[in-house]
Amino acid sequence: MSRYVELARKEHGTGTRIAGTLLAGVVVVILVPALIVVGGSRLDSALGLPPIDLGAANYILGGLLLAMGLSLGLWANQVQLTQGRGTPLPVMPTQELLTGGPFRYCRNPMTLGTILAYLGIALMAGTIAGIGIALCLVALLMLYLKRLEEAELAERFGAAYLAYKRDVPFIVPRRPRRR
Repeated sequence: MSRYVELARKEHGTGTRIAGTLLAGVVVVILVPALIVVGGSRLDSALGLPPIDLGAANYILGGLLLAMGLSLGLWANQVQLTQGRGTPLPVMPTQELLTGGPFRYCRNPMTLGTILAYLGIALMAGTIAGIGIALCLVALLMLYLKRLEEAELAERFGAAYLAYKRDVPFIVPRRPRRR
């Protein structure tokens, strides 16, 4: 039995789940965006990269990406906290296999939200290196999802997860199939 399955056996109370999610949110919503903006700008300068300057389009397109990403991420978090009785954190995983809400359209709506939000932030900051930083972080997240989380979900939820995995795309959403 894997370590994640052992962690999943303990159901945490609502307060603990919310506190854990909020603490992780500081990293996801404050520290990583700061890295993208500040680190990206400094790296652009060090590498002599020009800013992405599309005028108002930087803010309009970036803002739309950010809003869509945050909305999707918050929706997925809310479903995990309430219906799944867990969190996005591996140490407090959901107690239920989530197949409704945003999880109907793709298996990893928070990752999709993260991609959209971080690319939106980098576009608003006008930093090429910021886009590169965001894509590197997303690549690491996707590697974790494919190599560890999917195996853990298959171990915990068995045939139900395998059927869900077969029917619902990894990241790029599509209209759910009729059952």
